[in-house]
Amino acid sequence: MSYIFSYNLGRITSYSTAGFLVGFIQAIIILPFGLEHGYRILQLFSAVVMACAGLYLAGWFPRFAYIEKVGGKLWKLIEPFGRKLIPVSSRTQAYLFGMVWGWLPCGLVYAALALAATTGDPYRASLTMLAFGLGTLPSVLGIGIMTNLLTKLSQMQRFKQITGSLLILIAIFALFPELNPLRLQHI
Repeated sequence: MSYIFSYNLGRITSYSTAGFLVGFIQAIIILPFGLEHGYRILQLFSAVVMACAGLYLAGWFPRFAYIEKVGGKLWKLIEPFGRKLIPVSSRTQAYLFGMVWGWLPCGLVYAALALAATTGDPYRASLTMLAFGLGTLPSVLGIGIMTNLLTKLSQMQRFKQITGSLLILIAIFALFPELNPLRLQHI
């Protein structure tokens, strides 16, 4: 169990690092547009990426899988380091292996990174990705325990459609933040 925890801590560390980098890059990208317009452009881009990920999960947009090729070149550079860590024989190795695995190309991670880019600064983007990583923790930990159930659920078209629809709803809230019932009200 300590190896699994160390692995996931490494994976979440990579997500947070990627969030920090995306937050830093977003700060540079919005400069030519001004803060308000640049933020809105990133917000629209984020909403489109999340909606596409939702459509993909629901089985309605299979071509979204091509977005995973975006990180393919980086993965080819990092993946050999992960291979050197196998077999994992210590918590430190498990942590490092998780850090490598955190850079595996994944459309859902890209959707979370698109959302992180709209947070306004590198620290908030990093925290957004930390929250994403922590949010994935139950499913990743539960995979070993509940592989059979998760396999059955992932094959159910209705489950995929519900999951995809929820992601599309999040995209709508990103596109139209005033509709979000959970948004903070400034008094």
